[in-house]
Amino acid sequence: MASFTFSNHSLPTSLILNTQTPRYPSSQLLSTPSNSHFFGLKLSHSSTFSIPSTPASFSLTPSIFAKVNKGSKPPAFTLKDQDGKVVSLTKFKGKPLVVYFYPADETPGCTKQACAFRDSYEKFKKAGAEVVGISGDDASSHKAFAKKYRLPFTLLSDEGNKVRKEWGVPGDFFGALPGRETYVLDKNGVVQLVYNNQFQPEKHIDETLKLLQSR
Repeated sequence: MASFTFSNHSLPTSLILNTQTPRYPSSQLLSTPSNSHFFGLKLSHSSTFSIPSTPASFSLTPSIFAKVNKGSKPPAFTLKDQDGKVVSLTKFKGKPLVVYFYPADETPGCTKQACAFRDSYEKFKKAGAEVVGISGDDASSHKAFAKKYRLPFTLLSDEGNKVRKEWGVPGDFFGALPGRETYVLDKNGVVQLVYNNQFQPEKHIDETLKLLQSR
């Protein structure tokens, strides 16, 4: 019986459910120059972004599915902020809270988003809300990022993306790129809005303010 080999493991042809020609070439590579940024993803000199081959019968959906939805209470977390201080989600109970997950410090889209939150920060305060940004960068990276762009709100370090996974923040580009997702929690810690838009980061501010100002 013929077999196909994947990573040194053989599967008989009877277990291959679909052997049609893939819709996409086996590897589509986007080469990037040194220190370039691709929609929030930091890439080194020799890095490439690969879109895996996908049989026509498979759907192109992220590998992580949202667990935190409107009307639910998200998992609690305890993380370090840009000053190395420990911050827990429970600290913000009693007031509205905007939690936004972003790919990485210093990338174009993430910088644009952070500065938009900064420019509208007084409007968030007027609405009684706090703003918290979360990414996998460490505290020192957050500190430099916050200082450079004069960010007045908290940035939390989710090294290893544990909280991102627990909240079920979906990834982009077949899970290769950390997703950009914003949550608005009410004073009781219940989610009132989940907004995802990787390519228009400023819209996160518009949508969250619209909700907060309507209450």
